[in-house]
Amino acid sequence: MEYIYAALLLHKAGRKVDENGVKAVLAAAGTAVDESRVKALVAALDGVNIEEAISKAAIAPVAAAAPAAAAHAAAAPAKEEHKEEHKKEDEESGMAGLGALFG
Repeated sequence: MEYIYAALLLHKAGRKVDENGVKAVLAAAGTAVDESRVKALVAALDGVNIEEAISKAAIAPVAAAAPAAAAHAAAAPAKEEHKEEHKKEDEESGMAGLGALFG
């Protein structure tokens, strides 16, 4: 994750996101630098419009949050029923185990 943060920091500062820049940011933060991860990140970002990617990413969670909240609210009662069933099964299995102790 720190590699992505380094790239975003460089972009925000108006600097080119390249291997040397990412390495410098990571070194300044006191993070061990993995050369292969730096190369992979820079290669993956080649030709990507970072501003556009950020704006799309910022919109997506907001749009997805409403259906997820509705689904979560609908699933809540089912979870409670499941807990009650599970509790009964645990009690029954516990009693069976105790019965084996006494013959």
